[in-house]
Amino acid sequence: MTDITTTEATTEAVAEAIAETATAAASGAAATERFRSKQREDAAATPGAAGTKRVDTLATELITAVHDVIRRHKVTYAEYDALKAWLIQVGLDGEWPLFLDVWIEHVVEEVANEDRDGSKGTIEGPYYVPGSPKLPAEATLPMRDDEGGTPLLFQGRVTSVDGTPLAGAEIEMWHADDDGFYSQYAPGLPEWNLRGTVVADDEGRFGIHTVQPAPYQIPTDGSCGRLISAAGWHAWRPAHLHLKVSAAGHRLVTTQLYFKGGNHVEDDIASAVKPELILAPVPAAGGADGNEVTYDFVLDPRI
Repeated sequence: MTDITTTEATTEAVAEAIAETATAAASGAAATERFRSKQREDAAATPGAAGTKRVDTLATELITAVHDVIRRHKVTYAEYDALKAWLIQVGLDGEWPLFLDVWIEHVVEEVANEDRDGSKGTIEGPYYVPGSPKLPAEATLPMRDDEGGTPLLFQGRVTSVDGTPLAGAEIEMWHADDDGFYSQYAPGLPEWNLRGTVVADDEGRFGIHTVQPAPYQIPTDGSCGRLISAAGWHAWRPAHLHLKVSAAGHRLVTTQLYFKGGNHVEDDIASAVKPELILAPVPAAGGADGNEVTYDFVLDPRI
């Protein structure tokens, strides 16, 4: 294991970085606070934790797996100390949500949804924000007047697995801008930029006007970036749309949709791409600017 050095920053330096640019520290702090808030809400709604036996089983097997890696690869004390320092710094950088969402969540998602009927899901990622503005079935996501990127009409229908249209289904969408930044995780962007919750019409149909996002690197100036550099990996995610689709009496699906032929669709650092989630946009109808694509969602009535 290559030595991963640690860094220190004063409170003023961190505050200045957060105010001026999209840094790992800034996005990590925001993601960590969002997660803590969600955990507080979840704990209040469903008090109680996993039973002692379950915790014992999972913790024991995880620790045993680490022991096995150490024995098989003859990990040295220098490598152990480098790992220990890095783990500590991940917490100080606020990057545990980023680390877990990039390298671990896709397996949790596979297990959680292995019995799902209907549309495929994938990871939520660290940049979700609840409570985005409600919009009608045909709508434009909030964006700046000079928003960069190719215009995109994302349209489709929400049905149950038996084909019944789901009137009033909610299609919650968020995505990065043409520079790869998310609102509320990078300075200078309007609060709800490229975020909205569209309410489908009586036939379950929707049409969302937005722009195609860009591929982006996960933050590399913090601990996750040091791991990527030390391991010789790349830090790129393909361009994608995030969605949560829900309807009364049906199981919510959280997913991401990618663009055919896009960079890093084949080697997403987060391992979240599935064949069913790849879009193939075509030029917009009627000579309009940009592209359009139709994608239907099918929800499982088994909650």
